[in-house]
Amino acid sequence: MKNEIIETIANKLIAIEHEHDVTILYAVESGSRAWGFESTDSDYDVRFIYVHQKNWYLNILPKRDVIEYPITDEFDYSGWDLRKALFLMNKSNPVLFEWLKSQIIYYKDTYFYTIMEALSKEYFSPLSSIYHYLHMAKGNFGEFLQTDKVKVKKYFYVLRPVLACLWIESKNEPPPLPFETLLTQVDNKELLHRINELLMKKKSGVEMGMESKIEIINHFIEKNIKHLEENIHGFNPRNKPKQGLLEDGLVKIIEHSEKTNLLQNKDLYLPEQ
Repeated sequence: MKNEIIETIANKLIAIEHEHDVTILYAVESGSRAWGFESTDSDYDVRFIYVHQKNWYLNILPKRDVIEYPITDEFDYSGWDLRKALFLMNKSNPVLFEWLKSQIIYYKDTYFYTIMEALSKEYFSPLSSIYHYLHMAKGNFGEFLQTDKVKVKKYFYVLRPVLACLWIESKNEPPPLPFETLLTQVDNKELLHRINELLMKKKSGVEMGMESKIEIINHFIEKNIKHLEENIHGFNPRNKPKQGLLEDGLVKIIEHSEKTNLLQNKDLYLPEQ
């Protein structure tokens, strides 16, 4: 990633802290760049978790717990308040788990991340995640890939959730973000070749318009959606721990954040790749 891109993102995160009077604890890349099938014109989907000062949490009526900006010049910024993130942890929200597993990290408060990583191991629900990814795969497959001519780049938005489901089924853990890691589960050489052809084409910036559907990929998708639908009730629903774990994490992270500096006083320009 180019240094000027990283610096642009870093400066925006610093501006967000000042504009909203928050401390950003964690900021990563999400979406196609984190998944490893970005196009040359893909947006930068910057996602972050932030914390307010302690008194902000002492209120009767709920306050807005999301910070969002419209996409501008290929940059898309969106973040969740810490309490919202922990609420979604309780629901085993797959999007939160994806943020925590992103390999493109713009900033990470180590204390915050250590607590969140430990909580994620306690709250991950295979059944909840399978439902999420299977719903995504079925929706995209039905909408984009059922006709004779299809928009071939949409294959990635069906293959990825299907492969994520298979990963959860075999390993009982949150799936990795990189698409190529998920592809290691495919042992059919012809199928793997066709998928890799599409991947190289998409990443090279070649126009991916309407083309004839790829039967071998469609068959793989249909077979595995049927398999997952037939077996979904056999997946582990995972009993949740007592909510005291989350509340304890909330208090510890808020108290820690009061002792930390804002991003402008930290080295923010070396994302992990």
